[in-house]
Parts: sequence; C-alpha cells; structure tokens
Amino acid sequence: MAATTTFIWKGKTAKGEIIAGEYKGLDRREVAEYLRKRRIVIQSVRERPQNVAMRFGAKRGVSVKELCVFTRQFATMVNAGLPLVQCLDVLARQQPKPSFKQAIQNVMMEVEGGQTLSEGLAKHKHIFGDLYVNMIAAGETGGILDTILQRLAVFLEKNDALQRKIKGAMTYPAIVLFVAVGACIFMLIGVIPVFAKMFADFGGELPAPTRVVMGLSDFLRANWYILGAAIAALVFAFKRFRKTDKGEMLTDKAFLRIPIIGTVLRKGGVSRFTRTLGTLISSGVPILQGLEITARTAGNRVIQLAVENTAKSISQGDTIAEPLKQSGVFPPMVVQMIAVGEQTGALDEMLSKVADFYDDEVDAAVDALTAAIEPIMIVVMGTMVGGMLIAMYLPMFKMASVVGG
Repeated sequence: MAATTTFIWKGKTAKGEIIAGEYKGLDRREVAEYLRKRRIVIQSVRERPQNVAMRFGAKRGVSVKELCVFTRQFATMVNAGLPLVQCLDVLARQQPKPSFKQAIQNVMMEVEGGQTLSEGLAKHKHIFGDLYVNMIAAGETGGILDTILQRLAVFLEKNDALQRKIKGAMTYPAIVLFVAVGACIFMLIGVIPVFAKMFADFGGELPAPTRVVMGLSDFLRANWYILGAAIAALVFAFKRFRKTDKGEMLTDKAFLRIPIIGTVLRKGGVSRFTRTLGTLISSGVPILQGLEITARTAGNRVIQLAVENTAKSISQGDTIAEPLKQSGVFPPMVVQMIAVGEQTGALDEMLSKVADFYDDEVDAAVDALTAAIEPIMIVVMGTMVGGMLIAMYLPMFKMASVVGG
C-alpha cells in the first residue's frame, strides 16, 4: 500500500472567499481532484513539513537577530506603501550575509513571477520556518501584512529571549559540574602520583581513604582510553536513542521530572505554547492549523503530544481548555485562563497574557535554580576535591605523629 502525504492547500471558493486546509493523499493530482469536486479554484498545494524547528534560520547561519531586523525593516517599508518586489530588492541589497541575500533575491523573483510572498518564503523553510510562512500567508489574506510582520518581529525576539534563558539555566550547572570533574581528574592524574611516590619511599601501611584514592589514580592512568571510549559510546548511544520517537518521549518526560530544572523546562514550554498560538490566532491563522504548527514547535514531545491531542479534540467539536486539562501537562491556571478566553472571544489576548506571565515565571525559576545549584555544587566540589586532599594528608599526619613520638 502506497504511503500517503499530508498536503497544505489554499484556494478560492465560487463566492471569492480565500480558504485553506489540509488533505492526506497519494499525490498532488489527488488533492487537485478533491478540490475540483468542491468547486475550489486552486491557488497553491504543498507538502506539509514533518517537523519544524523553532530556531529560525539556524541551519544556514541566519541568526534570529538578523531575521528580526529583516522583518522589522520589511514591515516599515510595507507600511509606507512600497511594492513587495521593491521592498525585497532593497532588503537584499543591504544584506551582508550571502546566503540570506540569495534567499531574499530568490523570494523576490518568485513574487515577480506571480507567486505570493508566503509561497516564495515557503521555498526557504530553512531560514523562515513554517510558523513564519503561515503568518505571512494569513497577513496577505487579511490585507494586514505590515501588522503581521511587526508581530512576527516581536514574537521572534521574545521567543529568542526565552530560549536563551532556558539555555542559560541548563548551561550553568553543566559548566560547574564539568569544572569539578576536571579538577578531580587533574588531581588524580597529576597530583596524586607525586604523593604516591613519596608514600612508597616512606613505607608502612597507608590509611584506607589514601589507598582508595591512590587506587583510583592508578586505575585512571592505566585505563583512561577505555573510560574515554566508554563515555563516548554512552553519549553516542544516548543521542541515537533520543532520535527515536520512544526515546525522545521518555527523555523529555524524564527532563520534566528533574527537580527545579523540570520546572524551568515546563514553564518555558507553557510560555512558548501560549505565545506561539496566541500570535498565530491574532494573525488570522485558523485555530486548528495554529495548533498543528504550535505542536511541531513545542520543543518537548510531552507538550507536543498534549497539543496534538487538543487539535484532534477540537476537530471533533470540543473546546481547547478541556483536552489541555485532561493532558495534565498544563497548570490549572493556564487552563482556566484559556477557558475564559474562549468564552469571551478573546483567546489570543488571554494567551498573550499567559505567555507574559510565564516569561516572568521562567525568570523566577531560573533564579531559583541558580540559588539552589550554587550551594549544592560548592558542597559537591568541596567533597570531591577536599576528600582527595584529606586522603593524601592523612599519611603525613601519621608521619608527624611517629616522628613526634
């Protein structure tokens, strides 16, 4: 049986209304036949990406800051009434990065050839991303492209700030642990052998802690390459395991359960979900399509699954809040505020307020993580390094007592 592909289509009804949707089929001809039966004039049909990264432009070296500047300048020129082709030409000419400049020029040629801006951008997903393209498409349909571009710039900046906060929270304990392990390895390889030679010349029975540390030193110096290979193999195996669906789900669940660190990740995920969905809905993207995009940009498989289940429930007539509540991933306050937003018809505004609140919560969680990690790491480092030093000085105390006696 041939595999089906999900296609995203856009077309115009007999009344002139622009509509969009998805269809699972074997090829584009099947999608075209389906749309013709519904009397829809096809404007575009493209395959839906399987996975979408939130790191806009990361694969080709286009930073989020560069994309933000491009988006803001684009919005200013569109708002001033310049034609799209002229806007893109100006932006391409002033772009110093060759790969980004070439992409903008390619989009400009697509627009000159009769394609919409979103269709031109869709051919450069490695830079702009699915969320970017869909918001531009909604802006073109609604005639508010300049507003959408401004929203995109704000979204990119806030999302980048959130990611940097979370990365910073994860990086700090990793660096401290690396320094502690490095200091211990240095002592075991470079310092302990000097003491070992001195104790060998002295003779006599050494204290148990000293024998343990010297044994660790001898083992590490004799088998360092085996240990290095074992660590490399474990890292490789972990990465391979995480690339599988089951592995990614299990590891993401484990990350969310880590004390303090899990709190940072969960709050960051809630902030990303609410800001992304709120931005998409306020830009005119249909809620089902917005949920599908948000699920693929969740950054955590547990949250992604919860959002995907929400999209399925909505397609069957349920509200957003109920399936989110049943998932157990989102805090009760978030579910309640989303429910209020649905009831009042201000879901996009409520989602933005939740996102702003959880941005502050991420800051507080990062501060709590830092405050908790510092004393823990000091104790760990002190125990590891101090323990080895004490083990080495115990024989000296014994020597001093013998000489003094």
